[in-house]
Amino acid sequence: MNGADVDTGGRAGGTGVAVIADDHDRGGSPGHGPGRGPGRGPGGGRHGAGGRGRLMAGLRRRLVKRRIRIRRTRGRRLRRALVVLLALLANLVGAAVVAYHLTKIPEPHPETAMQSTVFVDDHGDYLGRRGPVDRQEIPLSQVPRYVQEAVIAAENRSFRSDTGISPRAIARAAWATVSGGDRQGGSTITQQYVKNALLSPEQTLSRKAREALISIKLDRTRSKDEILQGYLNTVYFGRGAAGIQSAARNYFGVDAKDLTVSQGAALASVINIPSYYEKAGSDPKVTAKLVDRWEWVLDAMAHSGAITSAQRAGARFPAFRFYPPGDTDGQRQYLIDAAASEAADRLGITEDQLARGGYTVRTTFDLTAQDATAELAADGTEKKTGEKTGEKTAEEKAADAKAGGKKRAEVKTSGDVRVHTAVVALVPGDGAVRVLYGGADYASQPFNDARDGAVEAGTALQPFSGMKLLAPLTDLTRTAAPTPLRLASAYATAAAHGVYATPYTVAKITRAGRTLYEAHPRTRTAMTRADAGMVAKLLYGRLDAAPATRTGAAGLRTLWQTTYDEHLTLTVALFAEHPAKGKKAALPAPLPYTAGSRSLSVSEGVWSKIVGTAEGHDPAAEPNPGLPTGQTKPILATR
Repeated sequence: MNGADVDTGGRAGGTGVAVIADDHDRGGSPGHGPGRGPGRGPGGGRHGAGGRGRLMAGLRRRLVKRRIRIRRTRGRRLRRALVVLLALLANLVGAAVVAYHLTKIPEPHPETAMQSTVFVDDHGDYLGRRGPVDRQEIPLSQVPRYVQEAVIAAENRSFRSDTGISPRAIARAAWATVSGGDRQGGSTITQQYVKNALLSPEQTLSRKAREALISIKLDRTRSKDEILQGYLNTVYFGRGAAGIQSAARNYFGVDAKDLTVSQGAALASVINIPSYYEKAGSDPKVTAKLVDRWEWVLDAMAHSGAITSAQRAGARFPAFRFYPPGDTDGQRQYLIDAAASEAADRLGITEDQLARGGYTVRTTFDLTAQDATAELAADGTEKKTGEKTGEKTAEEKAADAKAGGKKRAEVKTSGDVRVHTAVVALVPGDGAVRVLYGGADYASQPFNDARDGAVEAGTALQPFSGMKLLAPLTDLTRTAAPTPLRLASAYATAAAHGVYATPYTVAKITRAGRTLYEAHPRTRTAMTRADAGMVAKLLYGRLDAAPATRTGAAGLRTLWQTTYDEHLTLTVALFAEHPAKGKKAALPAPLPYTAGSRSLSVSEGVWSKIVGTAEGHDPAAEPNPGLPTGQTKPILATR
């Protein structure tokens, strides 16, 4: 019966038996599949439908209990997470506060603090510069407001209201650094100033974090105007120019204070990619791209009210100076040498300190006359004369006769002869040097023939013979080879009725808008008024014919010509040499037959350029501070 029961259970009630078996024995009967007895149908065993249902029900109960438990503990877990998050945030804020207080605003880089010294002529025209970098600091007051607003429109339109940083730009740059993407910019003006002037330009997260901290602290401790001034004085504009002042001169040939709205917007547009835009004005493609950006900046300025709609409508893209600019070798370096030496002496510093000091040296030179002198003197700087035996033209003979060169006309020279020309023009009774031409090419001959060259005087000193000359002309007549500058000073003394004025080349020295030195004539009596009149009578010329002229020479080796009235003294000195070759030193040579006409051409051309006789200018109409009160009539030569 038990067997039948079992058998019946196996057929009809197998499910229950299987469940019981499964509860006590996880294996099946020997010889059969696991969990399934012999002869059991599909509904039997522990994988039957009823077993699966109970299993699923158990799983559901456990899930329900878990959900209930999660719901009951959710608030506690959220509170714990919030506490952890707040603690982390507090630590970060604390660390940031500590870092902020520990952060010090560093001093500017030494190279950022360096400036160049700029030299300008008597009219303010750019002459050249000295120094390691082309940069000059100026106060913000010397930068027009519309130029300031142009830079803000181009670089950081929220500058006036931001906290010194741009979180979005910082995050973008940080992500680019971490992900290895392209370097990102977009920093505020404050950040750019910190990066350029106070920190290194390296692209790292630590430097970027320090940049942000310093920028925030700078914004909280300095005014916006102070930050903008520092930025404008250090940002790079291309063409080697750091700062708005140097940029204004490099691109437009003006000081920053004289920039127009259009010029200011153009310079602001350059800051974005200075190495590319610096070629604007010479490269059409670059110029066209810059014009687009320039218009974008002007539109922003008009929208913000920085300029009026009329100013926007009237704006025209400015003309850029050609790039690359010419160097200042040539003969202009002679002027800079002389002025730099004098300026350093007046300030009591070395020339190296002067070059790095950011000064503006206004010289006494007339750059227009100086350039004209260079052109007039260039023709005979170096030429091969050979054995010239041909007849001279009537014009050449007349010029030689006028210049006292009759004998020289018959001279024959051979080989290479280099003719040196030295020209000095200065103001009698004042001493201001207008022209100081000491050579054609400073690079090949840095020695200044006009200031330092000893040129045989010969008959050029005859008018002073037998006179009682006082210091500093005491030993003039005993000097066989004076410098052209000294001889010009002697004739200028005669032109000023015996008043000697120490020659000077520096009229004014300023720095950051402050005047540090201003020249005043240093005069003294060096000859009597009667002796000065005798010099005038000995000069070649006619009564009532100005200016007076004196030609002198030392044989065939040198030729001098001095022309003067009470407003200007001009001396031209010529001498020649056979240039050095290899180990063979340079040797004196007779001047070529053209020396007389050349001397006259330079003298007349420079004279006209300075006093304006070609334009009908009357020098006698202007007072001369070096002459006695009421004396304005030019000194005229008589035989």
